[in-house]
Amino acid sequence: MEPRPTSFYILSAIFVLFLVFLYGPTLTIAILSFQGPGGGLTFPMRGVSLHWFKDLFQQQAVGDIWGSFSRSIVLGLMVMVTTVVVSVMGGLAFRKRFAGSGILFYLIITSLVIPSILISLGVGLIWSQAGLNVHWSTTGYGAQLTWTLPFGLLIMFAVFNRFDQSFEEAARDLGASPWQTLRHVVLPIIAPSLIGVALFGFTLSYDEFARTLLTSGSYNTLPLEIFGMTTNVTTPVLFALGTLTTVFSLLIIGVFLILAWIMNRKRSRQGSDAGKGLV
Repeated sequence: MEPRPTSFYILSAIFVLFLVFLYGPTLTIAILSFQGPGGGLTFPMRGVSLHWFKDLFQQQAVGDIWGSFSRSIVLGLMVMVTTVVVSVMGGLAFRKRFAGSGILFYLIITSLVIPSILISLGVGLIWSQAGLNVHWSTTGYGAQLTWTLPFGLLIMFAVFNRFDQSFEEAARDLGASPWQTLRHVVLPIIAPSLIGVALFGFTLSYDEFARTLLTSGSYNTLPLEIFGMTTNVTTPVLFALGTLTTVFSLLIIGVFLILAWIMNRKRSRQGSDAGKGLV
């Protein structure tokens, strides 16, 4: 067996350092969240217990954390559904060139390069000048869509660019209406990609801070509440919250990955059954 070149070990060390930089802070917070009742915000740890997780579930100890959590969940679901629906509609529309399609595409992408805080400021000012109440379910919802929709549309553009239109032609030849073709042919084929768009929409909304900062009104979402806690909470209860929200995010990602795996397996099984039927 030939010895590995020196470059392999150098690149491996760089990759390990990258992983430490990426996940080290999260692991540190998780470890510190299991301190005893006398623990602080830094090492060394003072005992090991679940004290701060129990303290987290006391409403008076952490302000409106559970209210902000529920608002983030609701807002994330709203953004997720809208992102999926509009992204599919946009992907279908952009399959053919139309007047102004190029300009519209660049306008969509522009929202990704504009600083998020400026988006938040602009949406909040427009709403206020119009005499409307700034609220997380209206202005916050709109501001977050400027962040999630471009990602969803880019995914759908890539999906439909590779989509084999012969499937649709076969459905139409068999007498399917446009709606039946979309429902029974197009959507099942792109279903795993839709799960990816939904995951993008929910996770990007769930942890979005800058675009929600000036558009949430009187009620905080979870990222805003956590930011506020950093200025007045001086116990590891903040780390316990960070650990739980991280676990929740990983569970959400796991659920979406399982759904994508189930759909891929189901589609593979259907394709195999169809092949057997032809034989």
